[in-house]
Amino acid sequence: MAHKKNQHYFKASLFWDVDINSLNFDTHARFIIERVVSRGDLDDWKTLLKLYSREKITREALSIRSLDPKSLNFLSLYFNVEKKAFRCCT
Repeated sequence: MAHKKNQHYFKASLFWDVDINSLNFDTHARFIIERVVSRGDLDDWKTLLKLYSREKITREALSIRSLDPKSLNFLSLYFNVEKKAFRCCT
């Protein structure tokens, strides 16, 4: 999936603070996943699941440094992973 551009998949407003054309799905996966989880809606989540495997999302989510409680709860429940396994909880 190299070099696909995000504007074709997500609302530009989701990435208001970066040049959306400079994002790469492979190299910026963690950033994209974090942004969708913390600020996206259900459609964004569905798109994320189409772009990345569950394993990739789980692996990247576990490495996110900071997650709000709602996003952490969602990821923990959705992927059946204990909260203490997330980097943001260590």
